[in-house]
Amino acid sequence: MAKVINNMDDLAIALQPTLKKMVDGMAQRVYETLNFFLQRYYDSYDPVFYRRQYDFLRSGFKVDARIIRGKAVASVYIDTDYMSNYYGVSGEQVATWANEGLHGEKNLGTNTPHVWDETMANTVDNGALVSSILQKLRM
Repeated sequence: MAKVINNMDDLAIALQPTLKKMVDGMAQRVYETLNFFLQRYYDSYDPVFYRRQYDFLRSGFKVDARIIRGKAVASVYIDTDYMSNYYGVSGEQVATWANEGLHGEKNLGTNTPHVWDETMANTVDNGALVSSILQKLRM
């Protein structure tokens, strides 16, 4: 069924489902990249003095795209509140250390990624997301 578009507002409304799908795809790519670097972080160090709870490994979350005030919006984040099993340290501090390449405030791993910074560098900062969207739009 064809839609009649009489003005730019009609066009914006007609494009919302497509924009939502595109933004959700970009968020999924960021989420997958975040989980890749979370796993690399865990792989970079094998603890000797404690047993892992894996809360940080499972702390990456994605909120599906939705339309808010005419814009498609999605979120990908590390849920620091999810990490409640740490003694004497907050989930926010654990995430901060991980983004500095540290394990429990110490530089113990080899090739430890800076989890969030490397996620952003490999998706947003390098233009990969914008490039993939432009490529899809050209099809």
